[in-house]
Amino acid sequence: VNKKPVKKVAPKKAVAKKPAQKVAAKKAAPKKVAKPTAAKKVAPKKVAAKKVVTKNPVRKIVKPAAKKQQEVTVVNERKGAIIVPATTKKEIKHVAIAGNIGSGKTTLTEQLSKHFGWEPHYEDVENNPYLNDFYTDMVRWSFNLQIYFLNTRFRQIINFQKGIRTVIQDRTIYEDAYIFAPNLHTMGLMSTRDFENYVTLFETIKTRITPPDLLIYLRGSIPTLVDQIQKRGREYEDNLRLDYLKRLNEFYETWINKYDDGKLLIIDIDSCNFADDKEQLGEVINKVQAELFGLF
Repeated sequence: VNKKPVKKVAPKKAVAKKPAQKVAAKKAAPKKVAKPTAAKKVAPKKVAAKKVVTKNPVRKIVKPAAKKQQEVTVVNERKGAIIVPATTKKEIKHVAIAGNIGSGKTTLTEQLSKHFGWEPHYEDVENNPYLNDFYTDMVRWSFNLQIYFLNTRFRQIINFQKGIRTVIQDRTIYEDAYIFAPNLHTMGLMSTRDFENYVTLFETIKTRITPPDLLIYLRGSIPTLVDQIQKRGREYEDNLRLDYLKRLNEFYETWINKYDDGKLLIIDIDSCNFADDKEQLGEVINKVQAELFGLF
């Protein structure tokens, strides 16, 4: 009697295992479906974001840079009281006037300065500590005088390059090196030792400066130069010798004929009296305008 109920319990345990297997299968099924759907959505989003970031910033940087360069050029040139076309690329910083003693450099510097609104820089004559001694004893003071001029003009050019205004200069540093120093050496007024020392110093200085944007050369004959020297009546020029002026003229012509550092405008003072004739001064102004900015 006691063994019969034990046999009936065994089949109940087997029935309990079957539903447990079915539940486990149902839970695993949804996990396999979720994985592929998540991978497909993430991939296209990342690729789209990279394409948008790489293209747009490059276009925005290039266009404004070109506009700013054009605007700065125009503004800087207007500070020097010069109105120029927007197409002008190079800023005019330095205009220089070259010519023999008595050619009218100081006069033309003043007139062009007033017309264009340029800042004038004149040759230091009144405060030159060597000039009077040089005209009294050229052999003794020639080297000292040339070093003084070289140092003074070198300092001026450095300031021109740092400044923002257009400057017009009375006489250039090139005239000291290519005209006055060689002339003094040729005439025996400067020793070979001093001349070679001077040339070496100038070659060093030349590497630190830039030539003027426009060089204006005042060409004149000896009679015209002498006449204008006498009119201005400077005492220290009373002892100037004619052979000194002639040799200077020869060196000027040699230098100008080989000049190729920049724009050059030659004005013949024998036929152009810009100091007293307003019409002829206007012609000179028009030529300067055309050389620097072209014809409008």
